[in-house]
Amino acid sequence: MLANQEGILSEPARQGNPPRYCVLSLFRLKIFFMITRSDDYVEYCRELAQNVRDVEDLALRGKNTGEITRRVNARIVREVEFTSDDGLVDIGCGDGTLLRMAQESGVVNAIGLLATEEEAGIVRRCGLRVRQGFTHRLPIADESASVVVCNNVLLVVPRERVPDSLREIERIAKPEARIFLGEIPFVVGPPPEPEFASVRETMTYFCRKHSIRATVGMLRRIIYWKLTGKPMIIRGGASVSFFAEPPEFIAMAEEAGLELVRYWPHDWPEGRCNYLFRKPGVSAYRDSDHDRELNRSHELATTSVCLPA
Repeated sequence: MLANQEGILSEPARQGNPPRYCVLSLFRLKIFFMITRSDDYVEYCRELAQNVRDVEDLALRGKNTGEITRRVNARIVREVEFTSDDGLVDIGCGDGTLLRMAQESGVVNAIGLLATEEEAGIVRRCGLRVRQGFTHRLPIADESASVVVCNNVLLVVPRERVPDSLREIERIAKPEARIFLGEIPFVVGPPPEPEFASVRETMTYFCRKHSIRATVGMLRRIIYWKLTGKPMIIRGGASVSFFAEPPEFIAMAEEAGLELVRYWPHDWPEGRCNYLFRKPGVSAYRDSDHDRELNRSHELATTSVCLPA
């Protein structure tokens, strides 16, 4: 990669390598400006929503992946078996595909949650009920959902917040609720893109490792940052914060009060599992608690009788 005095970026063809081309900048770039990297997932979602052109991009599966999103959510519909009496909470509802499928199945009480108000506003304009909320602090009443879905979400939650997130899911679920927790990685995710000390190094990397379209897109962002004076920050949304082997994740869910129904490998991408849980019914908690209290009262009464006067 070469940069001349006018800041024009180019790369000569090399023997045995296909030529790569970069857009010519129209003004002088100071190529040694630091470009930093941020893995703040919330800010990544906010930035995406502010620049989104197609609501399907909010599913965070990449460009032209609408059919994959529909196929994944169709599987969820089959697993949870919606009825017209269900109340659905879809945590991380993306572009709202599952909410629409639930409505088509006769569900009238369905709400989705997204990480930022910017995303939620876009999906609300599609006629769906959506609110901003985080997994560890759900803005939903106790025992109000007969179906809770959290698909392709927990993998971006910091590990220390996953137990709280599971307890929140248990809290909002009604007794006997079906709970689908999907795309939980059991292997560590791919390494993040490296951080570079200058625009020149960044563009060199993009030209070598990414497509022409991605390289042009990055150059346009650099030009925008330069014109607006905004900090040069690359926000990554693909970093995996949480992963767990099935026995570990099942134990975490059971600790939160959920009961495993079954789990199976996710189709694509590989290295993930889907889990179907249920929240035990009233008798599993309240009846047993009542019985224990009666036994305790009986023990106290018996003990008091045997005590010397």
